[in-house]
Amino acid sequence: MMSQPVEEMPLDEMIASVQRGDQTLQNYLLKSYQPFIAKCVSEVCKRYIDPQKDDEFSIGLAAFNEAILSYSPDKGSSFLSFSKLVVKRKVIDYIRYVQRTPAAISLDESFDEEQMENPTEIVAVKEIYQQEQEAWHRREEIMDFKEKLRVYKLSLVELTEASPKHKDARESAVAVARKLYNDTDLREYVYQKKKLPIKDLVKMVDVSKKTLERNRKFILAIFVVLDEDYMYLKEYLKGVG
Repeated sequence: MMSQPVEEMPLDEMIASVQRGDQTLQNYLLKSYQPFIAKCVSEVCKRYIDPQKDDEFSIGLAAFNEAILSYSPDKGSSFLSFSKLVVKRKVIDYIRYVQRTPAAISLDESFDEEQMENPTEIVAVKEIYQQEQEAWHRREEIMDFKEKLRVYKLSLVELTEASPKHKDARESAVAVARKLYNDTDLREYVYQKKKLPIKDLVKMVDVSKKTLERNRKFILAIFVVLDEDYMYLKEYLKGVG
């Protein structure tokens, strides 16, 4: 019986095979998805990306490989959505690193003598660029967060309405979400059922069943944040709970 041609294999099957050690498939994916990677990198850099010349592409390629190895379909998003987020985040981190390095010269910028005579303007332009990148990155996180919430039949509007109004209640709900996420069995339950294991949670936390049910949507949303690589949303959690 002939084996299935690589081109006809479902993407999730290929990724699973790579995670089991199939280096041939791994190389195939890294080569086949170069246009996809270049597009993701280009969206961050706001310019054409040459896979042969641009360092940002190499960062994106490595990030795509990392996404292949770490992807889990149980988290509710498609591989391409997941890998796009990983690639973009790694490229942004790289750009920030380059900008923080005093001796670094931006790969897509060149300054003539007149510009070099006005270093204050150059600094201002770079600050504006960084602010734009951060604003874009925040929007990307929110868009991905909205997609993940849909998996749990939640929306940002619902979340706003369901969020505890008092600080103590929010901190308590975040603490519950952390305990939920840190328990392997309960985390797996949420992945599979897309809902809170209320009966098991009541035994673990000093919160009533009624309170857990009232804050169910908020706790689930925090669970999603903890489960994803969200730089800005996790920053919010540092001050809550």
